[in-house]
Amino acid sequence: MDLYLVRHGIAFDQDAERWPDDSRRPLSPEGEERFRQAARGLGTLVPSVDVHLASTFVRAWQTAKLLTEEAGWPKPEPARELESGTDPKRMLALLAKVTTGGSVAMVGHEPDLSEFVSYLLTGSMSKVLVEMKKGSVACLGLDGRTAPGSASLRWLLTPKALRGLGD
Repeated sequence: MDLYLVRHGIAFDQDAERWPDDSRRPLSPEGEERFRQAARGLGTLVPSVDVHLASTFVRAWQTAKLLTEEAGWPKPEPARELESGTDPKRMLALLAKVTTGGSVAMVGHEPDLSEFVSYLLTGSMSKVLVEMKKGSVACLGLDGRTAPGSASLRWLLTPKALRGLGD
């Protein structure tokens, strides 16, 4: 199975007056445009996925919708297990439920995604340090099972590299 972990695009800075509930904070106009281009680039590498899951936080949900619009991926399904601050063990349980043998995309937040990458690669949430900039995508391969330490890193692309593919 191919697993695509997507960090949401650039959002507005935290502002308790504008967004007392940080889950409502959206992508900035620049962040939306930059991720739109990155999504087009990602679509050239990965034209579709079988399952598309996203955090319900506005900025992640907007990012997932851009993947549908620009990369041609299916409409996202909401997944509370991908909300900011989620334990990677909950993310793994979600992945185990939706595994199709094909491909799964998960749109979420940092540091959760980096910890999840480390957990899938090594069984530890902190053994491998991975930097996922806003709009980055990691592709992991899981051969037949979804367990800690069972994955291999296929690639990790920055948003700049993805935008370059989208030109």
